[in-house]
This record gives sequence, structure tokens and C-alpha cells, in this order.
Amino acid sequence: MADNDNDVNAWLLQVLLKKLVADPYPSTTMMDTIEEILTPEATPAYVRLLLERIERDEFPSIDMIDRVRNLTVE
Repeated sequence: MADNDNDVNAWLLQVLLKKLVADPYPSTTMMDTIEEILTPEATPAYVRLLLERIERDEFPSIDMIDRVRNLTVE
């Protein structure tokens, strides 16, 4: 069952990351869910997506800035 759970989470993560790219105002709930199922291997891609949004937006979301900071702090 654990492998199946990992497959479902991997699929869900990919779906949510695509939605994050497409949605001009992604919900906090969606980003929280992404971060709950995020794997160490997928973290750099997620951080890049957030950084691209921060760079693109004239007035970037403080929540996204904080998320990047929290994900990159060791």
C-alpha cells in the first residue's frame, strides 16, 4: 500500500504544480497541500516555480516570499 500511496502523492503533486503555474492566484490550501506531499527531489522545482512568480509579479505575494524562505532555510 505504501508504494500506491507514493504513486498517488506523486501524481497529485504533478497536478497541483501544473495548477500552480496556471492559476494567477493559487490558494493557500493548494500550496499547503503541495508542501505536505513535496519530496526532497521535487523541492527545487517547486522553489523555482515560486521564484518565477515572485519575479514576474509587480507586487509579489508575501506568502510566496515566506514560503521560499521557509523551504530554503536549513
